[in-house]
Amino acid sequence: MTKSELIASVAATTGQKKVDVEASLEAITAAIIAADKTTLKGFGTFLWKTRKARKGVNPKTLEKIDIPEMMNLHFKPSSSLRDL
Repeated sequence: MTKSELIASVAATTGQKKVDVEASLEAITAAIIAADKTTLKGFGTFLWKTRKARKGVNPKTLEKIDIPEMMNLHFKPSSSLRDL
């Protein structure tokens, strides 16, 4: 499902305008990105994890490169969502 399909589905279910649903979705996304950890009961938890710096190889040139430390967003589904 794409973002536009999700917006259309929520708008059809709730009876809201697509513009309003899109604004709500953008606000939710921004809040998840800004927080260290976001828990939605019955859905799951979004949290930022730090990925350590490591060595890598450029597959095109086989040159060794340093990959810097980075933050990745991780999602852990709730047990009720996993049981579906």
